[in-house]
Amino acid sequence: MRVDGQLVFNNSRMAVRAASDGLGLACVLEPLVADELAAGSLVRVLSDWCPPFAGYHLYYPSRRQPSAAFALIVEALRFSERS
Repeated sequence: MRVDGQLVFNNSRMAVRAASDGLGLACVLEPLVADELAAGSLVRVLSDWCPPFAGYHLYYPSRRQPSAAFALIVEALRFSERS
């Protein structure tokens, strides 16, 4: 389907605002629109294409000796995951 106009955002909140104003769809993380979904001002579409977000992952080479700063960051992320 061809539609007139195009909006491009680099800010999720602006995309949500445009969707709330009826200008189109927004693909954002659910916590950002939880209140709007609960209030019914926004509705979820394409539910089959919205898998749950498992969280962020950090991949790094484990064969090399990490710098002290990088080791601190990894330990802080591991600690926050347990909290």
